[in-house]
Amino acid sequence: MKLQPQRKVIEIMTEEIRQHSPHDPHRPEWGLAEIILGGQDGLVNVLGVILGVAAATQDMHIVIVAGLAATFAESVSMGAVAYTSTLAEADYYESERAREYRHIEQVPNLEKDEIRKIYQSKGFEGELLERIVSTITSNLDIWVAVMMAEEHRLMPTDRRDALRSALVVGFSAIIGSLIHLVPFGFLPVGLSMVVSVLVTAIVLFAVGAYKARITVGRPGRSGLEMALIGTVSALVGYAVGALMKVPTTP
Repeated sequence: MKLQPQRKVIEIMTEEIRQHSPHDPHRPEWGLAEIILGGQDGLVNVLGVILGVAAATQDMHIVIVAGLAATFAESVSMGAVAYTSTLAEADYYESERAREYRHIEQVPNLEKDEIRKIYQSKGFEGELLERIVSTITSNLDIWVAVMMAEEHRLMPTDRRDALRSALVVGFSAIIGSLIHLVPFGFLPVGLSMVVSVLVTAIVLFAVGAYKARITVGRPGRSGLEMALIGTVSALVGYAVGALMKVPTTP
């Protein structure tokens, strides 16, 4: 009977170590969040530009040039934002981690009490609680990792992920942007606008449904929400273009 609490402690600690490791083998190499961020941004923002220009000029050449310019400017911008934000997250995590090491060194009893309170709130008590606290605080790195995750709600970010994140977001933005440029190469401007909006709505619905399927939520509801929000946002560009329509020369 005495072995059961020990097994629980080992299971808890194994899970803590796996979750808090910056080199977690279960962590996906290509982040779904990054793909959605870049793809959705390209779909919505560039479609807004294309619809606005098309509504204002009706000139196919100008629409395509504006769409391509917006596509590559958007992809570079989004990639740069992903790169700098990843580095900022890594720097912030490291600064908080260093501060936690100092706190443990300066006030270890207070930090140990915080561990105890954390696991008390999870329902542990008595001898099992003390075993958990003792096991966690016996290893400084695990102690800090648990404090970072449980107290600060922060997870480690590898600085080496910055370039990968930038490339994934930037490339996803290009793909998302080019999707609705294709109709303008084959169809009249008016019909191309309708097709682009419909294609964008379908793609956004599929992305939202897929995200809900592999995470949490209802696929149909998530897909519909993403499609509606993205489409309405893009139509704002059309409204601006229609209001600022360039008069045709006789």
